[in-house]
Amino acid sequence: MSRVYLDACCLNRPFDDQRQARIRLESEAIILILARIESGKDVWIGSEVLDFEISRTPDQERRRRVQAIISGVQERIALGESEIERTLQINALGFDAFDAAHIACAESGLADILLTTDDRLIRKGSSYRDQLHVRVENPMVWLAEVSE
Repeated sequence: MSRVYLDACCLNRPFDDQRQARIRLESEAIILILARIESGKDVWIGSEVLDFEISRTPDQERRRRVQAIISGVQERIALGESEIERTLQINALGFDAFDAAHIACAESGLADILLTTDDRLIRKGSSYRDQLHVRVENPMVWLAEVSE
């Protein structure tokens, strides 16, 4: 059983334009990961940061749909003093503020994996894997690994 943190771009992916093969495949992977969580194979870690980022989604219908999905989060990490301090440390490595906060919350929630469809974040997470306490990966890659 894995402890999984999905960032906002993952949760928005099923509502993106599905005409591109990569977007469609990532959407399917995310739906399968959510099904794994629902069946008890994995635990879903969320955070106040995730809730806040989603609340800023300009498209009301998309925001409503994504908020409905995150109602399934099983453990929600509050942004406390230690998470803020860790966010600042990660931000100092060059991660943007939201990404740093997501990583800090995933670490605080003892997540095994932070899933994202953001290639830049995946590359940076890989570059700094020794300084991070959570692995950052694409949902298709992780799903292939845990499905073997």
